[in-house]
Amino acid sequence: MALSTATYSPTQKGIVISIPTLVLSVSVGAIMLFFLLSSLSTCSCPPSLQSFNDNNNGGGGLGEVDKKERISATQEDIEWIKDQIQANGLHMQDNVLRKGINPRTRAQQLQDLIEFKGISHYEGQSDNHTALPCPGELLVEGHHSNYGEPWAGGRDVFEFLAESSHLTPNSRVLEIGCGTLRVGLHFIRYLIPEHFHCLERDELSLMAAFRYELPSQGLLHKRPLIVRGEDMDFSKFGSGVVYDLIYASAVFLHMPDKLVWVGLERLVSKLKPYDGRIFVSHNIKFCSRLGGEECTKRLASLGLEYSGKHTHDSLLFNHYEIWFEFRRSKA
Repeated sequence: MALSTATYSPTQKGIVISIPTLVLSVSVGAIMLFFLLSSLSTCSCPPSLQSFNDNNNGGGGLGEVDKKERISATQEDIEWIKDQIQANGLHMQDNVLRKGINPRTRAQQLQDLIEFKGISHYEGQSDNHTALPCPGELLVEGHHSNYGEPWAGGRDVFEFLAESSHLTPNSRVLEIGCGTLRVGLHFIRYLIPEHFHCLERDELSLMAAFRYELPSQGLLHKRPLIVRGEDMDFSKFGSGVVYDLIYASAVFLHMPDKLVWVGLERLVSKLKPYDGRIFVSHNIKFCSRLGGEECTKRLASLGLEYSGKHTHDSLLFNHYEIWFEFRRSKA
């Protein structure tokens, strides 16, 4: 009997995968998922935020900063500090000699600095270990009394000007007559490096600014551009610089009217069109002495227009300042 040969074809109802293959597949999948999640979780910070962080950490980068910080104290801030004083039961006491506190006048402090060679704690004769020697007259902060009013008034001026001009840390500011940086310190601290410029004529004030105020306030890394000069020559600040704010605090009072107008003419092209502001404090006799109509015409010929008069109250003492605002009326 002949045998017929048949071919066996099993019906395929499922896929059989061995355990080693299954383990390998799961491992590969886990590795791919890990790399995918890692790439998604990596922070890609915008340049503006990164530069802001670098700036706050004391870096010298000049990246753009878009964050708008609160400048003046809120009413809630003021109520908070009042509550802290009340909660601690504090009352102003006479500043007299008591345990751990030895009040001295500036003259007495200066005498000690001279007599004890800086109140050195080094034994015997030693070299001067001071990295940036500062004259005793500056160390006792005598220059803080140069303005006829409390040094704290500088913060008031900064708050008013910065908020009125809608400044951000990116903004560029020029002060005409920054003195010992009573106001300028606050702008320098707020702005990114190299964005504060100043023209100042007085050598003693400049020495106080460079040798005491900037180092003692930890602001050397901000690299403000402060130039000595008295002829309203702004060429050293660069031809391409455009400012968001230019201000003169009680400076134009001491200048001949002719020089003030020369300065304004030179400053117009350095002021940002429309949004930029020039603020002048106390009075604008250089303008009013011409007569209202004549002054308006002269401002217009320069491309400037008068925007109004403002007053700003001090936060700490009974005082306010008058400010006159101008803007560049055309590009």
